[in-house]
Amino acid sequence: MAETLQVRRTTGSAALQWAALSTGQRPDTEAGQHACGWFHLDDVVFECGALLPRVRVYFETWGRLNAAADNAVVVCHALTGDAHAADGGGRPGWWSGLIGPGRAIDTNRYFVIASNVIGGCAGSTGPSDLAEDGRPYAMRFPAVTVRDMVAVQMRLLDALGVRELALVIGGSLGGMQAWEWAVMASGRVRHTIAIAAHPAFPPLGIGYNEAMRMAIMADADWQNGEYYGTGRTPQAGLAAARAIGMLTYRTDLLFEERFGRRTAEAGDGAPASPRFAVESYLRHQGDKLNRRFDANSYLYLTRAMDSHDIGRGRGGMEAALRQVRGRLTVIGIDTDYLYAPRDLRRAARLAADCGVASSYRELSSKYGHDAFLIEFEPLSRMVEEALREPVR
Repeated sequence: MAETLQVRRTTGSAALQWAALSTGQRPDTEAGQHACGWFHLDDVVFECGALLPRVRVYFETWGRLNAAADNAVVVCHALTGDAHAADGGGRPGWWSGLIGPGRAIDTNRYFVIASNVIGGCAGSTGPSDLAEDGRPYAMRFPAVTVRDMVAVQMRLLDALGVRELALVIGGSLGGMQAWEWAVMASGRVRHTIAIAAHPAFPPLGIGYNEAMRMAIMADADWQNGEYYGTGRTPQAGLAAARAIGMLTYRTDLLFEERFGRRTAEAGDGAPASPRFAVESYLRHQGDKLNRRFDANSYLYLTRAMDSHDIGRGRGGMEAALRQVRGRLTVIGIDTDYLYAPRDLRRAARLAADCGVASSYRELSSKYGHDAFLIEFEPLSRMVEEALREPVR
């Protein structure tokens, strides 16, 4: 089985230097430095039993792996996120407020790794990529689960020479990956922080995901997923899906404060055009997502979220939790509609009952589910406090 790494530094004198590394070798990065690259691996078997002969994983790193190879931190992204979690290449990352020199996840201390999930569309293999027959996979791409994502990430870490993880952290879909990391690599992960994520995705979330998929598939330009190269993509469907999602990610308090009943600047009152400011906002969010995300990836990744249940096939939730060896911190958000803090508090308590060194913290915010991408100051304090706790 052939596995190769390609790494490019984005800072310093070697900014354009590429190096091909074989499995087990480590990229020579300086403390705090940012690098990006691709991990190529063969014969990836998915949970559903399907096999892809070739898979590409895009990843980014910050900092340097220590001699003991045990200071690594894995950062897992959310549904429409990507590997660019922190500053690098002249661009801020989506968690720059949390990751960097002197920050809660200190890149002078830790070797931080983030990768784009398989099934996505930001550098790793997904439905928009070409299959062996030269045509895009489209709906022929295998069904992906959160466990598939983590299994590929584990192989990436092996290739990077990482022996042990100081921390795995993520929010939403990233938090689901963190839960799976705690179980799948229990002897390798010292601390897991799962933010705004259940150990098993709830039925309300599945329902909203199905509504979003229905919006995409109802768009005639979806063409049963075979829209690549046709000049027509399901932009209206993906925009509608995004609008549904945004209504669950934020709060009524925030919408009242930001929009109230203000009318749209160009609103003419016609049913097909926005009349209120909140409508214009939702349409704008849909347009933004269409410029950077693939509709089929949206279908696949929401299905992966639906399948998430750490107890599935392991004898139930409690049996899965008993496999966890490292410390677990669960962070809820008091205004989160989809990932109710009462559920996450209960999950942390159940983990403790199963012998896990588990604790629960709660972020207070008007931003709802998206608070983990916005409230950097209080979240940083929580992460710093959690990392000071003994592993056992």
